[in-house]
Amino acid sequence: MSQTSREIVQRTLKFENPERLPRDLWALPWATKRFPEHFAEIQRRFPGDFRGTPNVFQPAPRQKGDMFAVGEYVDEWGCQFHNIHEGVIGEVKTVQIPDIEDLSALMPPYEILPADPIKARDIINKFCAETDYFVTAGCCPRPWERYQFLRGSENALMDVMMPEEGMDKILDIIHSYYMKELEFWVTTDVDSIGFMDDWGSQWQLLIPPLIWRELFKPLYKDYCDIAHANGKFAFMHSDGYISEVYSDIIEVGVDALNSQLFVMDIAELGRLYKGKITFWGEIDRQHILSSPNPQDGRDAVRKVAQHLYDPAGGIIAQCEFGPGANPNIAIAVFEEWEKVQKGEE
Repeated sequence: MSQTSREIVQRTLKFENPERLPRDLWALPWATKRFPEHFAEIQRRFPGDFRGTPNVFQPAPRQKGDMFAVGEYVDEWGCQFHNIHEGVIGEVKTVQIPDIEDLSALMPPYEILPADPIKARDIINKFCAETDYFVTAGCCPRPWERYQFLRGSENALMDVMMPEEGMDKILDIIHSYYMKELEFWVTTDVDSIGFMDDWGSQWQLLIPPLIWRELFKPLYKDYCDIAHANGKFAFMHSDGYISEVYSDIIEVGVDALNSQLFVMDIAELGRLYKGKITFWGEIDRQHILSSPNPQDGRDAVRKVAQHLYDPAGGIIAQCEFGPGANPNIAIAVFEEWEKVQKGEE
């Protein structure tokens, strides 16, 4: 009997010989609007194994606009984003907390949490029971990015060098909200929780690794601990060069990590960490997914497979179909992963 999508992902994460690689396509509105036929082809030929849950949170009174539309968008925390391209998330241009000593504008959105947690939990559990897909929680803690949205990137980078000046208090407030959110999700029947923070530039971590370990590693450990204590897997995403903290991410208990492999040394990642974590993609977005030549996508898959692939598990076939991507590359990526798992040259 064939394994379900849920079983395939679970076996991959546990290194228990899934019958095939799990598939996960990230498609932004930019791509789905411009290339609907290609997107439909990928979904038909290489259906994904992951599903999100129904929304059981309350409307966010501070939220305004569309996060993918040109113009202004205000999120549930009140942070204002300026979008200049349709289908792409914009940037925060207005600093919500310009003075680190004045936290009057720091109001986590507790009002959006389920008004009736029992009813909300029943809705989620019914959804999970009726699907064979691997179900991910509808949350994404991002303490560093949230800090940047509130304080502005320049202020945030200065603050990490002097946390005693007030950064700790802001971070604690952010983290407390995310833990409250996770406390709801881990009581449901979802298969995993996820969190993220983009930590890397093209060639190094954005802040000194020692400070990262002091300020942020404990937060991620809390997320993994609450997940594992309730039988959930922990997924994390982080863009950029993060080799300096890869071992720390594994140490805190992350089960699957989505990282930009092609700005790091893939061979070294494989030598050090293959078999210790599931590599949740991905294929280079800057040069490969935007290439006019589908062979570049096939070669990229083979490079990842050479160093990271293990038939027992530890690889999710994932790529992002986003701004600038060539749809034929995205198709080639999934075609090539299918050949890899079949042992075809």
